[in-house]
Amino acid sequence: MGKVGMARANENSNKRNSDTQEHLIEKLVSVRRVTKVVKGGKNMRFSALVVVGDGKGRVGYASAKAREVPDAVKKASEKAKKSMIRVSLKEGRTIRHDCTARIGAGHVFLRMAPAGTGVIAGGPMRAVFEALGIQDIVSKSVGSGNYHNMVRATFVALRGITPPKQIAAKLGKKLTEILGRRTAGQRRTSMEGAE
Repeated sequence: MGKVGMARANENSNKRNSDTQEHLIEKLVSVRRVTKVVKGGKNMRFSALVVVGDGKGRVGYASAKAREVPDAVKKASEKAKKSMIRVSLKEGRTIRHDCTARIGAGHVFLRMAPAGTGVIAGGPMRAVFEALGIQDIVSKSVGSGNYHNMVRATFVALRGITPPKQIAAKLGKKLTEILGRRTAGQRRTSMEGAE
């Protein structure tokens, strides 16, 4: 491939990257000043924790350090874009099932919610859900209030969400059988509630 071909390939990849990056939502979760004590004194830097998502089921997070806040945020967002995961959403607005996760002393609970509930979550968890594109969810964080642990625990819980297709494949059944059972169970509980 000649120089002209390489230049065109680079141009195309840059266009693709700019197209995908234009629609990303960046949420700054926390900025802290960190100090490293060295022989000559103290080195002051800033640490930034950033959550990045496309609002359509993909989200990632990362933290980075730099001498200035904007540089730390930029580095963290670049790292977050590389570590994005896809989460299966129900009707594009809530999670598929309730889940929980624990990281260190931080424990998070995520519950699916009916339409119109909104995002009931605190600080760092809200940033993750907004970047992910979730509109209805109820969540609770118990224990540690450390932002890093809360975000990591939320991501562990989101990774544990299994789409119905995967469950059907694992059980060797058809997707309609699994979804049919769920709707029949919901009907039964609503009838019992009506009595």
